[in-house]
Order: sequence, then C-alpha cells, then structure tokens
Amino acid sequence: MTDDLLKYPVGTFTAPASYTPEDLRKWTKTIKEFPGKLRHAIVNLNEKQLDTPYRTGGWTIRQVVHHCADSHMNCLLRFKWALTEENPTIKPYEEADWALLPDYRMPVESSLKILEGLHLHWGALLDSFGEDEWRRTFTHPATGKTMQLKTALALYAWHSKHHLGHVTQALKLINH
Repeated sequence: MTDDLLKYPVGTFTAPASYTPEDLRKWTKTIKEFPGKLRHAIVNLNEKQLDTPYRTGGWTIRQVVHHCADSHMNCLLRFKWALTEENPTIKPYEEADWALLPDYRMPVESSLKILEGLHLHWGALLDSFGEDEWRRTFTHPATGKTMQLKTALALYAWHSKHHLGHVTQALKLINH
C-alpha cells in the first residue's frame, strides 16, 4: 500500500463545486453516525492494541480517537461562532502538538463520550439549518480563506471517514 493511501485511506478532501440537499443530508448522517462507528470499531481492543499506529510514523488508534474529540469539538465551536457572529475568525490549533499532550495517553472512553455528546448537539444543530445557515461563514486566519458551513460539513464528514479509515488500517495490522 502506498504511503499516500496509508495517510489518506479515503482520499484527500476536495471541496464540492456545488451542494445538493441530498449531499447535506448524507454528510449530516455521517456526522451523526461517526461516534457509534468509531466506538464499534475499537470496542474489543485492549490498551496495548489501542497503541497501534495506523502506519509507520502515524498516530496510534488512541491518538486518533482523542484527536477526533478535539478536532470535532473545535469544529462545533466554529459552527456556533459562524451562526452567532458575522464571519468570525476562528482559532486554529496545532493538532500534532496536541497529540503529544499527556491526555492523549488516557483511556479513550472519555473522548468517545465527548464525541457522542457533541455529535448529538452538532446533529441537532445541522437538522435545524435552512439555506441561510448553510451559507454562514467563518475565516481561518492561517489561510485567510472564508469557508461556508456547508463546506465545513463536507470537510468534517470527510474527516470522520478519514480517521475511521486510519482505525480500520490499524485493525488490519492488529489482526495479522
């Protein structure tokens, strides 16, 4: 398997050129289902197996789970800021540095619970959206790019599948 395929098991993210209501429903469903799929994928793993990286030099399953909680928490906040402020500038974070912090060595249950709770909130928010909400924006200060919430939804649906793909890769290493 190529290094690119190991890094990006579902391919890299490309923002859609257009958005249909069906796309938005599909991506919302991905967001709603992600915590359960992640829990299901790792439920039978022991602590040693959780420390299996998905590729040489890659994060462990444990780090991926904690990262998803942090990343999706940041994204929910970005959505809320965009809904309550006019094109806010979001706060980026150094995800690679966060993955080295001591809490990333904890058992994963706390992050699974965070994901379950915040995805319930996120899903309820997404279900309430009309076209005006989907067009709301935020700006990323590192890139200077403005992103609509519908693009952010597509990105985080991809992000969910991307990291579930990493877990799946690591499971193959464990089972062989």
